[in-house]
Amino acid sequence: MKDEDPSLPPGSFEEKFIRSGGHGGQNVNKVATTVQLRFFPRLSGLPWAVQERLKALAGSKLTAEGDIILIASEYRSQEQNRQAVRARLLELLARAARPPKHRHATRPSYGSRQRRLESKKRRSGIKRDRRDGSFD
Repeated sequence: MKDEDPSLPPGSFEEKFIRSGGHGGQNVNKVATTVQLRFFPRLSGLPWAVQERLKALAGSKLTAEGDIILIASEYRSQEQNRQAVRARLLELLARAARPPKHRHATRPSYGSRQRRLESKKRRSGIKRDRRDGSFD
């Protein structure tokens, strides 16, 4: 992968390399292989609707400032983690770019209306039979 991905506008994200936790012995203690990518939606030039969908999809990865933070540490090499986190961001952007499907309003079927009215009649009959007539 090139230094600057063509689909990610320059200046819309920054990468920071931090030390990983977990197994790995001295390698974990000496090498900063985990990649923390901070994406700035407001600087990306994305349409407003896409930015809103992106914020909704980001969930807990969204900061109070409106930035999105993604972390990759599954590989032992810095470059592989960089590629993984950028691929994750591109996938998130692709999902946000797809507008939601338009819902077509549907009407209840004739049979469902008949069943609803029949159950209402049955229920009103039960309540009518409970009345003792002393309130008439």
